[in-house]
Amino acid sequence: MRCPFCGNIDTQVKDSRPAEDHVSIRRRRFCPACGGRFTTYERVQLRDLVVIKSSGRREDFDRGKLERSIRIAMQKRPINPERIDQMISGIVRRLESLGDTDIPSKVIGEIVMETLARIDTVSYVRFASVYKNFQAADDFDKFVSELRPAASSEE
Repeated sequence: MRCPFCGNIDTQVKDSRPAEDHVSIRRRRFCPACGGRFTTYERVQLRDLVVIKSSGRREDFDRGKLERSIRIAMQKRPINPERIDQMISGIVRRLESLGDTDIPSKVIGEIVMETLARIDTVSYVRFASVYKNFQAADDFDKFVSELRPAASSEE
């Protein structure tokens, strides 16, 4: 593992333990060249996933990008960070188990929205506003009205 401080490729593992999400290994490392200490996380990757963008462009799946977008949607919400990590790991496992290495970005977005809808409605609406590219307040109104139960329209 390359040292993030000096670039030395000969670093030493000082401590290894399961991470809080229990699907990765947390390793504390030491660089003998500069004395720097840093942490790395190691995860099992079942297969290399490729995201097919709506433009047709292909790019390697980036768990970090998925995690950032979900954390932005869930920012300042009363959700335990460990629960967010479990949710992200579950989404990645679900993507890996689809059976295909090429996954359309639309499928990823739908899985994220489905998962967020079960956990936190506000985060779901936040994510949907970016994913569905809302342009005006009317877009929010229409989307939120679809979330409300049909019983309110019968009165």
